[in-house]
Amino acid sequence: MTHRGDILCIGSVLWDVIGRAPRRMGLGHDVPGRIERLPGGVAMNIAAACRREGLRPILLTVLGRDAEGRALADACAAMGLMTDHVTWADDLRTDRYMAIEAENGLVAAVADAHSLEEAGDRILAPLRDGALASEARPWRGLVALDGNLTEALLAEIAASPLFAAADLRVAPASPGKAARLSPLLPHARATVYINRVEAALICGEAFDSAEAAAGALVARGARRVLVTDGGAPMAEARADGTLISLAPPAVSVCRVTGAGDCFMASHIAAEIAGLDGTAALEEALAATALYVSTA
Repeated sequence: MTHRGDILCIGSVLWDVIGRAPRRMGLGHDVPGRIERLPGGVAMNIAAACRREGLRPILLTVLGRDAEGRALADACAAMGLMTDHVTWADDLRTDRYMAIEAENGLVAAVADAHSLEEAGDRILAPLRDGALASEARPWRGLVALDGNLTEALLAEIAASPLFAAADLRVAPASPGKAARLSPLLPHARATVYINRVEAALICGEAFDSAEAAAGALVARGARRVLVTDGGAPMAEARADGTLISLAPPAVSVCRVTGAGDCFMASHIAAEIAGLDGTAALEEALAATALYVSTA
């Protein structure tokens, strides 16, 4: 059982199709802009951001054995992401995501991650068969988990001995999938990265600040949560009573897709580098500010 990776990134790896317009948009607007296709998905975005921070990510996902899947695997490998343990499926197509971004932020998005959901626990095979780990020798390093996994699979992971010794870092894929993370909140080794809207959906109540949301999640059993709130102050809360609130740098926002993934990866890298508490959060907020302000 050998590998060269620092962190497992488990979840969606797909093609992002992003349309961006340099003006405000509303429902039904038809405006000039730019459209690009690039590798995306929560797990891929986190892995790419970790690679930029000098880490060596291993991708655990499913790709269709189609032209799009092969091209995506090649693109990931070219970025320095380890694709050796990707699950290839003859019966599934490669997933995709489509979004419209404008001056006023994300206008709309559709995530087609059905193949990942249908693959289920097939993507975890390398953690069972000894390729990366096994029940007798569970993975003891970092794991980034993506809320695009099904609720059943996330619940299985929360109780699985395969992850009992891992440092779990968990992120929802979108507000609509935030509730899937509930089984992982009380996990003894889980850190949950979430935004204020997603926290409200999990808790079933609205919050007027990230600090209030973080406190509520800890009260519901979370060990450690980091709650972001766009340009407003974010908060970190821990079960031991720690509560930190910090405002992100004020910048002009050029893009939003992947911002939360950038924050998570930058925070992980900061902690690996030995930073903690406020220092690690400041490092992550600065990296995210640079990301969203760069076209």
